[in-house]
Amino acid sequence: MLQAGQQRFSHNVLALSESTPLPSRPMNNLSRISTLACAVIITLSFSLHAGTSPQEKAFTDKYKTAFEGKDTATLESFLYTQGADPAILGFYKMMQSGEAGEKISNIELVELTPEDAKKAATPMDSPTGGKVCLTLKPTKKLIIKVEKKDANGSSTSTSENFIAEKDGKFVIPVPGPCK
Repeated sequence: MLQAGQQRFSHNVLALSESTPLPSRPMNNLSRISTLACAVIITLSFSLHAGTSPQEKAFTDKYKTAFEGKDTATLESFLYTQGADPAILGFYKMMQSGEAGEKISNIELVELTPEDAKKAATPMDSPTGGKVCLTLKPTKKLIIKVEKKDANGSSTSTSENFIAEKDGKFVIPVPGPCK
């Protein structure tokens, strides 16, 4: 059962909706056109901003080709190993070739978020004891998505690697002892 206050409120809303004129059709079309124009402009500005450089495209294309072709030598050539911890280097090599040969559904090189930059700068525990740090300061992150489908179903895995630039070339820095 409604109380007196609730009935009055319902009556006021009904009276308001009956007395408020609806927008005319031409105004509605103008509104739609304006919204569409804004959406197109925003989309174009994002696509111009989000474009990849030829160097980035060449890197991701070469990585994808090597990965899908199970070319472990090329995959390992992406690793920046100077000053790397030998145990960690072995792990990185294993991770580079672990899913090699699978089909990459998406590969992209993205800017680091503030959280990524903080994570990359934070010393990590070494499996052999002590602390390790990335040997080069990363500027980007490589994100790889692999989808596998078979008779038992499908699965998706995503891997991320920090990417740095050394001598004009993108590389994956392998952690080494902190300096």
